[in-house]
Amino acid sequence: MVEEKFFADRERLTLALANECAAALHAGIKENGQATFLVSGGSSPEPVYRELSRRPLPWNNVNVALVDERWVEKDEPGSNLAFISNSLLQNEAAKAPCLGMKNAAPTPAEGEADCERVYQELPRPFDVCVLGMGNDGHTASFFPFAEGLAEALDVKSQKLCKAITAKQSAVTGAHTERMTLTLAAILQAKEIKLLITGEEKLKVYRQALLGDDEQEMPVRSILKQGLKPVTVYWAP
Repeated sequence: MVEEKFFADRERLTLALANECAAALHAGIKENGQATFLVSGGSSPEPVYRELSRRPLPWNNVNVALVDERWVEKDEPGSNLAFISNSLLQNEAAKAPCLGMKNAAPTPAEGEADCERVYQELPRPFDVCVLGMGNDGHTASFFPFAEGLAEALDVKSQKLCKAITAKQSAVTGAHTERMTLTLAAILQAKEIKLLITGEEKLKVYRQALLGDDEQEMPVRSILKQGLKPVTVYWAP
């Protein structure tokens, strides 16, 4: 259930993905009076978010919600909430309410219940979810062999949010405590868009398609779940 859309350059990818996200959000608002947009951080989606921010949507009816977050304050480096605020929540989109994951708890594990309660209030199904992918095959905060990964990838789980600790990675150097939506929560989205850029990530994506070990390459949990269609967008 994976559809591939490959583009000659990132500008064409940006316009196409922004158009499709805008259409999905328009459809959600038309059907339900509001829409929910699940967004991830990272450099790849930034041009898409900036393009989308200029679209004349009724943004006050769009719920923007993070897919995952480092357990840092908004004014600290690495905050996905700050990234979304500075990229997507600009121009027309500044009117959109945005739901973050970081709360007053000292650790994600202690803040999991509060995050869960907040996200439970979002209307479902979610309308569209944009994910990225790292060079180590992670997506959202599903890092290879991370503490809490098995629970986060349980498609039968009733949980929406999961505390997770990324192990030290030779590729990313990551070793951080994070909060992430579970795979079960992501699969409540009508549309899942996986954005990858560059030749190296294309190789990682191809490798992910060939294997089945989700602990080794957690992006496989998205590509191979068989419950919701996934569209992969790539440009060099």
